[in-house]
Amino acid sequence: MISGVINIDKEEGYTSFDVVARLRGILKQKKIGHTGTLDPAATGVLPVCLGMGTRLVEHLTDKTKEYVCEMRLGMTTDTEDMTGTVITQREVNCTEEEVRTVCRSFVKTYAQIPPMYSAIRQDGKHLYELARAGVEVERKGREVTILALEIQKIELPVVTMCVECSKGTYIRSLCRDIGETLGCGASMERLERTRSGEFTKDTALTLEQVQQLMQSGRLEEHVLSIEHFYENCRPLHVRLEEKKRIDNGNPLTDNCFREQGICPQDGERFRIYNAELAFCAVYRYSAERGNYRSENMFF
Repeated sequence: MISGVINIDKEEGYTSFDVVARLRGILKQKKIGHTGTLDPAATGVLPVCLGMGTRLVEHLTDKTKEYVCEMRLGMTTDTEDMTGTVITQREVNCTEEEVRTVCRSFVKTYAQIPPMYSAIRQDGKHLYELARAGVEVERKGREVTILALEIQKIELPVVTMCVECSKGTYIRSLCRDIGETLGCGASMERLERTRSGEFTKDTALTLEQVQQLMQSGRLEEHVLSIEHFYENCRPLHVRLEEKKRIDNGNPLTDNCFREQGICPQDGERFRIYNAELAFCAVYRYSAERGNYRSENMFF
């Protein structure tokens, strides 16, 4: 079984779950999970966790993202993108400078109302399930942060922009909000995710490339190890006599390690290696308890 994280370049027409299903077939393993949904019409970076790397999903979804987006002014749809039914069409009378000014005003933290066509659950149901049934419900705003917004091109009514944002941001809804502020409405026409955390477009692999690398036996060269994501944590090696403790994920003390004079800080995390020198867990030190406790096990 391959464990770690692979950077996939999702093609248009695939859901994130489609990508996972294809990878399960290519890699012949079931333990695979993606780190953040991309709509079928969207393309670009989709980090996928493999094997024991699936325990990193929560760790990786908490990263900032970067997108290149085409926004069409003067049109609104029920899905907030071009795949939906048109609700309104208006003339676009704003100037390029007005567009730039309004776009700049969204570089902030604000409460964004998520789209009805989204996977968010409300009262036990996905919003998209309610939307497909013709039901629209009031949604609470969710705090998101637009860290940067750079306009790359304006050819009214289409505006191309690069957006850096926090997790949980809907670029469709950002386009909607910009259009409402301009008074003409807007929908997202095209979306490409160019970065998710440290994963960028230039290192992403298509599913076809993954298949070719798997057949040639070179795929693991393109898989980031689990250790990579904890390289800032100090390593500690468990003594042979404590094998049972680490195998069971039990709390550890300074006496359990080969290293001497560790001097840990309260809350500090450590990479833990077993007696066979294999990376197997991340432990966090508690000064109150005077021991190290398991935060994540990788074996």
